[in-house]
Amino acid sequence: MYYLKVTSQVGFERGQDLDIRKHISQVPEWVKGPLRSMTTFASTMAYRGQGCWCPVCFKEAKQFAEYGFPLRETARCIHCGALERHRFVWLYFEKMTQLLDGRPKRVLHVAPERCFEARLRKCIGEGYITADLSSPSAMVNMDITDIKYPDSYFDVVYCSHVLEHVLDDRKAMRECSRVLKHDGWALLLVPITADQTFEPPIVDPLERLRVFGQKDHVRRYGPDFVDRLREAGFKVRVSAVSDLFTDAEAARMGLTSACGEIYYRSKVTDQSEYSPS
Repeated sequence: MYYLKVTSQVGFERGQDLDIRKHISQVPEWVKGPLRSMTTFASTMAYRGQGCWCPVCFKEAKQFAEYGFPLRETARCIHCGALERHRFVWLYFEKMTQLLDGRPKRVLHVAPERCFEARLRKCIGEGYITADLSSPSAMVNMDITDIKYPDSYFDVVYCSHVLEHVLDDRKAMRECSRVLKHDGWALLLVPITADQTFEPPIVDPLERLRVFGQKDHVRRYGPDFVDRLREAGFKVRVSAVSDLFTDAEAARMGLTSACGEIYYRSKVTDQSEYSPS
């Protein structure tokens, strides 16, 4: 949760005096827009400057904002909202794939991130499809364990930080493999927070929060996540920030350990597989 408080130095800063989100939710719709704009403007002014650069929106700031629980420094772009993993993924799209080359392709984007959606739609065009279990803003409502598209339909499937919410994640992985073309590829990203994946059958939300770190998570993944992907029919290539960027580049773009690793999955590949170190 974010808080802002008035100060004599920068106008607004983080604090616990005023819960802006709570107050916005209690006012009429016709004033929510201006209030959000004011909040965004105040936050932007507090971080105005140079030193950090977001590769998703191409804008600079004095630093990235704190985000998460517990709070992470240099986490969130104050312009587009991209977090560390989003910035890493976007750079990976640009540097390691042909996703943004403008050529026609079919792309399934599951649980689309706000900072990506408009940009991907502009790059990909009519072949870009967003899907979510229940979100009204998604183009398609679907269960990832039962994807309502034919075999070998998509060139790309992108699904980030979803599988840890899915009871039958292996079935979801098989479905993603099924709808990919023979030469298609997927990014199915999850938080790696354990030495080995564990998923005790916990139903109570508070107990899930204690064990998994979030009320709607059903497991914590370890590096053996790669094995599940291979069982689903994928070949896997793993990339870390240090594989692609120098320390100086990573610092400027806020690519910290919170980025995790990118798991590139393909059905056929001319590159060797390797596991995370």
